[in-house]
This record gives sequence, C-alpha cells and structure tokens, in this order.
Amino acid sequence: MIHRIEETTSTNDDAKRAEFSHGDVVWAERQTAGRGQRGHAWSSAEGENLTFSLVLEPRFLPVGEQFLLSEALSIALTETFEAYGIATRIKWTNDIYAGDRKIVGMLIEHNYSGATLARSVAGIGINVNQTAFDPALPNPVSMAQLTGRKFDRGEVLETFLSRIAARYAQLERGDREALQRDYRTRMYRLGEMHPYRRPDGTLLLAAIEGVRPSGELLLREADGTRHEFLFRQIEFVIAER
Repeated sequence: MIHRIEETTSTNDDAKRAEFSHGDVVWAERQTAGRGQRGHAWSSAEGENLTFSLVLEPRFLPVGEQFLLSEALSIALTETFEAYGIATRIKWTNDIYAGDRKIVGMLIEHNYSGATLARSVAGIGINVNQTAFDPALPNPVSMAQLTGRKFDRGEVLETFLSRIAARYAQLERGDREALQRDYRTRMYRLGEMHPYRRPDGTLLLAAIEGVRPSGELLLREADGTRHEFLFRQIEFVIAER
C-alpha cells in the first residue's frame, strides 16, 4: 500500500515503524532530514520528484548476501527508466546515473534476525520533474531534463513497484546468478579506465571488472593488478558540470 504524507523528517524513519509491513511505501512531499549515502543530506524540490521508502521483509536472505537486495532494487530502477525511453546505469553501489549525471539516490537500511535479514527499508529519491537544482549538488539530472516533458509521479512510482516486484521474486526464487549478471551489465563505467580516489586522497587509475555477491567493487589496473573495495574504501572521480 502507498501511504502519502505531506511532510516528515525522513521517510526511512517512518517506514521503520511497526504499522508498516512488506510492500508498503511511505511517500512524502517534503523531508526535513532526508538522508543519502556517506552521511549526506538528501534534498528535493517539493511536488516535483519522488521521495519515498519501500519496506521489504527478505527473511530468506542470509546476512552475507544482503547486497543482492541492493542489486534487485538498482536493476528495477534502471528498468523503470527504460520504460520511459531513458538509458541509465548503476553507479556502485546503488546510485543511478544517466550519462555522468545522477538521477536517483538510494539508502538501504537493514534489521537482522540471527543469520538472515528481517526487515529492509529502501529510501529512494528519483528526480522526476525538477529542472532547476541547487548549484552545490554534484551533477544532478531529472527525467524531465532528459526528455523535455513532464511525468505523472504516481505512474512512475507504480512502474517501479511492478519492476521491483518481479526482481524481488527472482531473488526469492534463488536466481542469484541471473541477478548478478544483470547488475554487472548495467554498471556505470564497466570496463572503462577511470580514476578513483582512496580515503587518503591518492588516485587509482583502473577499470571496473564487476562486483562480488557480498558487494565488493572489483577494479583492475592496466598492468593487470586487481583490487577489491568495500563501500567507503574507494570513491568515483567525476567531473562536475
């Protein structure tokens, strides 16, 4: 069920409440304390975009395989944009990019029950109709900017929900190899040589080779040296526009 509210601090915080269960969506027009990855705040123009949280209860999924849920969500988002003629890629771990510009941010928070997941909340922000962005934001873009037309946000949300339902069912069936393959083929900068920044500021010139089921990014230098990085251990270097 989709629950629409005018204002909240964070839809992820709301969606964690016991009153919401698997498949429920909390969609807010305004978030006063929206969160993104790496501790960043998430801002969105009121009434122009989609800012919502999806509740999932993947109790069948072992803790060590939780990245597969991120893959399912990311693929479903790229398939949503495909439905509107927009080509996108997955920037590891789960941002969605059109070219070198960000169209979706996502923050997934998990609760565990022993060796498996119990409840996951995926907070998703999709730039739909916004055409003017804060200059401080790095490389944002919207569906409207890419196509030159406005979209029904409720329809876009329903399209996503149908795509994630199919991908979640695939995950529940245990079809992990196909899911991982589809994620890899959609990866931003796959096979291309680009610079990446380590936490100490040093740069690494390498190409994305893929990602492990546990989520590590695989990079390979020109001399064949291979590296594996967890989230926060490496950062993409993208020229701002």
